[in-house]
Amino acid sequence: KQWYQRRVAITAGVADNYGITLNTGSMFDIQVKRIHEYKRQTLNLLHVITLYNRIKSNPNLEFVPRTIFFGGKAAPGYQTAKQIVSLICHLANVVNNDPIIGDKLKVVFLANYRCSLAEIIMPAADLSEQTSLAGTEASGTGNMKFMLNGALTIGTLDGANVEMAEEMGEDNIFIFGMKVDEVQQLWDQGYETRRYLARLPELQLALSQISTGYFNPAEPHKFRDFAEQLISNDRFCVIADYESYLKVQEEVSELYMDWIKWTEKCLYNIASAGKFSSDRTIKQYADEIWDIKPVEVDLNPPKE
Repeated sequence: KQWYQRRVAITAGVADNYGITLNTGSMFDIQVKRIHEYKRQTLNLLHVITLYNRIKSNPNLEFVPRTIFFGGKAAPGYQTAKQIVSLICHLANVVNNDPIIGDKLKVVFLANYRCSLAEIIMPAADLSEQTSLAGTEASGTGNMKFMLNGALTIGTLDGANVEMAEEMGEDNIFIFGMKVDEVQQLWDQGYETRRYLARLPELQLALSQISTGYFNPAEPHKFRDFAEQLISNDRFCVIADYESYLKVQEEVSELYMDWIKWTEKCLYNIASAGKFSSDRTIKQYADEIWDIKPVEVDLNPPKE
């Protein structure tokens, strides 16, 4: 009941603040974190474009409705990160106002993402996006907060996703993409994005739409360099992991239709989150890094 009430409250808040009408029964697919190339919001963005194109080409397609939330801040001097934010907003404007798309797909960029907003959005999440390239994320904590609140995770074997998968079992997390050694092997062999693009027409189309201003016709060349840079110098292997990401996203949609199995996995997530408590973490730091021991402290009784 509380979960549903939160979704209703978020839906009302989005309508009031952004003028977007959401489908309360849609999957709440959420990626909230610092905007950075290695965190690969771009991969999620390309997935949104792919879903949009699929619905446009076949409006009668059986489709699990999604509301995809982005949130996070970009460093003032980080031009690429600011371009990602701008592109998400342009994409949202097109998707949210297309009558063919209707309430099957909505995109929301949450302005001024902060802790107080996280307290509202995380308990209402169905899917948590943790898509950093394997070997680039030191740890991450947002993924644990989503886990504790019962959201399922789609992510790479990177950062704390690795420990989360160990605790809950890989059957209860959606893992995609290359592992650390596979990323290194790709670079050693010579990573050529065009070899992937040649067999991925949906990705080709999405990149072409970005490059030619499909989502921002008033400034058609605004994201051309962004798209071309992704093709010529894909530092964080977005193109290499796109196919695996889409495949696992389809598994997410399929499972979401089976509410009993989805709920079972949610419960496994919640029940497995104990390791990530601050008490256990501080004790391990004290034992293994700080080399300090706890001491007993006599405290005066609290005042009545």
